[in-house]
Amino acid sequence: MHMYPRVGLGVIVVNQDGQILVHRRIGQHAPYYSIPGGSLEVGESFEAGAIRELHEECGIELQAPKVIALTNNLETYHSEGLHAVSVILLAEDYVGKPVLREPEKHSELLWVDPHHLPEPHFEASRLGVSCYLAGTFYRQGNLAG
Repeated sequence: MHMYPRVGLGVIVVNQDGQILVHRRIGQHAPYYSIPGGSLEVGESFEAGAIRELHEECGIELQAPKVIALTNNLETYHSEGLHAVSVILLAEDYVGKPVLREPEKHSELLWVDPHHLPEPHFEASRLGVSCYLAGTFYRQGNLAG
């Protein structure tokens, strides 16, 4: 049986003060903080997946999210055995006020300074935010684990 990496989506939602939205995970990938997102569904565009996930998780409607980065999450693979490649999107325009809509998956939702992320922080989110801040397209986690 062949194993293939999963495709994840991470969305950097930026407010008028330059803060980004993060939530704290419970259950899978607990206790990490992370930008919102999820898994790409078959036949779905990256943008449609981001819009769907943010509506499901936070109750907001993204307007024209843009793909800005790609991360290869090898630290998570070495620690959890799950290999995911994440497509990171930027959303600077949205409708609605973010709320926790999946309390079984996330314990809190907060706006943070992207230069000072809360810890512990999920690898894909940390790598994606570092791409956003540096204006680079690609980051890879630690190969050695």
